[in-house]
Amino acid sequence: MSEKLPSREQALQFLRQSGCLRNVIKHCEAVADLAVEIANACKERGLKVDSELVEIGALLHDIGRAKTHSVHHAVIGAEIAESLGLPETVISIIKRHVGGGITAREAKKLGWPMDIYVPQTLEEKIVSYADKLIEGSKRVPIERTIKNFSKELPPSAIAKIRKLHMEILALVGDCKCLP
Repeated sequence: MSEKLPSREQALQFLRQSGCLRNVIKHCEAVADLAVEIANACKERGLKVDSELVEIGALLHDIGRAKTHSVHHAVIGAEIAESLGLPETVISIIKRHVGGGITAREAKKLGWPMDIYVPQTLEEKIVSYADKLIEGSKRVPIERTIKNFSKELPPSAIAKIRKLHMEILALVGDCKCLP
Protein backbone atom coordinates (compact mmCIF):
# COMPACT_ATOMS: atom_id res chain seq x y z
CA MET A 1 0.00 0.00 0.00
CA SER A 2 1.33 3.38 -1.05
CA GLU A 3 1.36 6.48 1.11
CA LYS A 4 1.65 8.63 -1.99
CA LEU A 5 -1.60 10.29 -2.98
CA PRO A 6 -2.77 9.95 -6.55
CA SER A 7 -3.16 13.16 -8.57
CA ARG A 8 -6.61 14.63 -9.22
CA GLU A 9 -6.52 13.18 -12.75
CA GLN A 10 -5.50 9.73 -11.45
CA ALA A 11 -8.35 9.85 -8.90
CA LEU A 12 -10.86 10.70 -11.64
CA GLN A 13 -9.41 7.87 -13.74
CA PHE A 14 -9.94 5.45 -10.80
CA LEU A 15 -13.60 6.52 -10.63
CA ARG A 16 -14.07 5.95 -14.37
CA GLN A 17 -12.20 2.61 -14.39
CA SER A 18 -14.22 1.37 -11.40
CA GLY A 19 -17.41 2.01 -13.35
CA CYS A 20 -18.78 5.13 -11.63
CA LEU A 21 -21.46 6.88 -13.66
CA ARG A 22 -20.92 10.41 -14.93
CA ASN A 23 -23.34 11.91 -12.37
CA VAL A 24 -21.44 10.21 -9.51
CA ILE A 25 -18.16 11.62 -10.83
CA LYS A 26 -19.70 15.12 -11.10
CA HIS A 27 -20.94 14.76 -7.49
CA CYS A 28 -17.45 13.73 -6.35
CA GLU A 29 -15.88 16.72 -8.12
CA ALA A 30 -18.39 19.10 -6.48
CA VAL A 31 -17.73 17.58 -3.03
CA ALA A 32 -13.96 17.88 -3.63
CA ASP A 33 -14.23 21.54 -4.65
CA LEU A 34 -16.28 22.44 -1.56
CA ALA A 35 -14.13 20.29 0.75
CA VAL A 36 -10.98 22.08 -0.43
CA GLU A 37 -12.65 25.47 0.22
CA ILE A 38 -13.54 24.32 3.75
CA ALA A 39 -9.98 23.01 4.27
CA ASN A 40 -8.56 26.35 3.12
CA ALA A 41 -10.92 28.21 5.48
CA CYS A 42 -9.60 26.00 8.30
CA LYS A 43 -6.02 26.84 7.30
CA GLU A 44 -6.83 30.57 7.31
CA ARG A 45 -7.90 30.12 10.93
CA GLY A 46 -4.57 28.52 11.80
CA LEU A 47 -5.61 24.86 11.71
CA LYS A 48 -3.32 22.21 10.29
CA VAL A 49 -5.10 20.38 7.49
CA ASP A 50 -3.87 18.44 4.46
CA SER A 51 -5.77 20.05 1.56
CA GLU A 52 -4.37 17.59 -0.96
CA LEU A 53 -5.64 14.62 1.09
CA VAL A 54 -9.02 16.37 1.45
CA GLU A 55 -9.25 16.84 -2.33
CA ILE A 56 -8.26 13.29 -3.26
CA GLY A 57 -10.34 11.72 -0.47
CA ALA A 58 -13.36 13.76 -1.54
CA LEU A 59 -12.89 12.82 -5.18
CA LEU A 60 -12.81 9.13 -4.25
CA HIS A 61 -15.33 9.12 -1.37
CA ASP A 62 -18.10 7.58 -3.50
CA ILE A 63 -16.01 5.14 -5.56
CA GLY A 64 -18.11 2.33 -4.03
CA ARG A 65 -21.14 3.69 -5.93
CA ALA A 66 -19.63 1.93 -8.95
CA LYS A 67 -21.07 -1.25 -7.37
CA THR A 68 -23.97 -0.13 -5.12
CA HIS A 69 -25.94 2.98 -4.22
CA SER A 70 -26.85 1.62 -0.78
CA VAL A 71 -25.13 2.63 2.46
CA HIS A 72 -22.74 -0.26 1.80
CA HIS A 73 -20.97 1.87 -0.84
CA ALA A 74 -18.68 3.10 1.96
CA VAL A 75 -17.33 -0.37 2.79
CA ILE A 76 -17.26 -1.47 -0.85
CA GLY A 77 -15.49 1.78 -1.76
CA ALA A 78 -12.85 1.13 0.91
CA GLU A 79 -12.32 -2.36 -0.55
CA ILE A 80 -11.92 -0.92 -4.07
CA ALA A 81 -9.48 1.71 -2.75
CA GLU A 82 -7.47 -0.99 -0.98
CA SER A 83 -7.32 -3.08 -4.16
CA LEU A 84 -5.98 0.00 -5.98
CA GLY A 85 -3.21 0.30 -3.37
CA LEU A 86 -4.40 3.71 -2.19
CA PRO A 87 -3.05 5.18 1.07
CA GLU A 88 -4.79 4.26 4.35
CA THR A 89 -5.66 7.96 4.83
CA VAL A 90 -7.79 7.90 1.65
CA ILE A 91 -9.36 4.53 2.53
CA SER A 92 -10.38 5.92 5.93
CA ILE A 93 -12.07 8.94 4.33
CA ILE A 94 -14.06 6.61 2.05
CA LYS A 95 -15.23 4.28 4.81
CA ARG A 96 -16.03 7.08 7.28
CA HIS A 97 -17.92 9.59 5.11
CA VAL A 98 -21.46 8.17 5.41
CA GLY A 99 -23.95 10.33 7.32
CA GLY A 100 -22.31 11.78 10.40
CA GLY A 101 -20.56 8.45 10.86
CA ILE A 102 -21.69 4.88 11.54
CA THR A 103 -21.32 3.63 15.10
CA ALA A 104 -19.87 0.19 15.90
CA ARG A 105 -23.38 -1.04 16.80
CA GLU A 106 -24.85 0.28 13.54
CA ALA A 107 -21.97 -1.26 11.56
CA LYS A 108 -22.59 -4.63 13.24
CA LYS A 109 -26.29 -4.45 12.27
CA LEU A 110 -25.26 -3.67 8.69
CA GLY A 111 -22.96 -6.71 8.70
CA TRP A 112 -19.85 -4.60 8.18
CA PRO A 113 -16.40 -5.73 9.35
CA MET A 114 -15.32 -4.51 12.80
CA ASP A 115 -13.75 -1.09 12.20
CA ILE A 116 -14.17 2.62 12.90
CA TYR A 117 -16.75 4.24 10.61
CA VAL A 118 -17.02 7.61 12.34
CA PRO A 119 -14.84 10.44 10.96
CA GLN A 120 -11.81 10.88 13.25
CA THR A 121 -9.41 13.29 11.57
CA LEU A 122 -10.13 16.82 10.46
CA GLU A 123 -9.72 15.72 6.83
CA GLU A 124 -12.28 12.91 7.29
CA LYS A 125 -14.74 15.30 8.95
CA ILE A 126 -14.36 17.92 6.19
CA VAL A 127 -15.06 15.38 3.43
CA SER A 128 -18.02 13.87 5.27
CA TYR A 129 -19.45 17.35 5.92
CA ALA A 130 -18.88 18.64 2.36
CA ASP A 131 -20.69 15.53 1.10
CA LYS A 132 -23.76 16.55 3.14
CA LEU A 133 -23.81 19.96 1.42
CA ILE A 134 -23.81 18.60 -2.14
CA GLU A 135 -26.99 17.24 -3.69
CA GLY A 136 -26.15 15.84 -7.10
CA SER A 137 -23.50 18.39 -8.02
CA LYS A 138 -25.20 21.46 -6.47
CA ARG A 139 -24.44 23.05 -3.10
CA VAL A 140 -27.37 22.99 -0.70
CA PRO A 141 -27.88 24.30 2.86
CA ILE A 142 -27.38 21.76 5.64
CA GLU A 143 -31.02 22.18 6.71
CA ARG A 144 -32.17 20.85 3.32
CA THR A 145 -29.94 17.78 3.72
CA ILE A 146 -31.22 17.22 7.25
CA LYS A 147 -34.83 17.54 6.07
CA ASN A 148 -34.24 15.01 3.27
CA PHE A 149 -32.30 12.58 5.48
CA SER A 150 -34.96 12.84 8.22
CA LYS A 151 -37.37 11.00 5.91
CA GLU A 152 -35.20 7.87 5.88
CA LEU A 153 -32.81 8.01 8.86
CA PRO A 154 -33.45 7.70 12.60
CA PRO A 155 -33.12 10.78 14.88
CA SER A 156 -29.78 9.45 16.20
CA ALA A 157 -28.30 9.63 12.67
CA ILE A 158 -29.65 13.16 12.18
CA ALA A 159 -28.11 14.18 15.52
CA LYS A 160 -24.68 12.99 14.31
CA ILE A 161 -25.02 15.10 11.13
CA ARG A 162 -26.01 18.14 13.22
CA LYS A 163 -23.04 17.54 15.52
CA LEU A 164 -20.67 17.38 12.53
CA HIS A 165 -22.24 20.59 11.19
CA MET A 166 -21.71 22.41 14.50
CA GLU A 167 -18.14 21.15 14.76
CA ILE A 168 -17.17 22.36 11.26
CA LEU A 169 -19.04 25.64 11.75
CA ALA A 170 -17.05 26.28 14.94
CA LEU A 171 -13.83 25.72 12.97
CA VAL A 172 -14.56 27.83 9.88
CA GLY A 173 -16.86 30.47 11.34
CA ASP A 174 -18.72 32.54 8.78
CA CYS A 175 -17.10 30.90 5.76
CA LYS A 176 -18.42 32.18 2.44
CA CYS A 177 -17.91 28.65 1.07
CA LEU A 178 -20.84 27.20 3.04
CA PRO A 179 -24.19 27.26 1.25
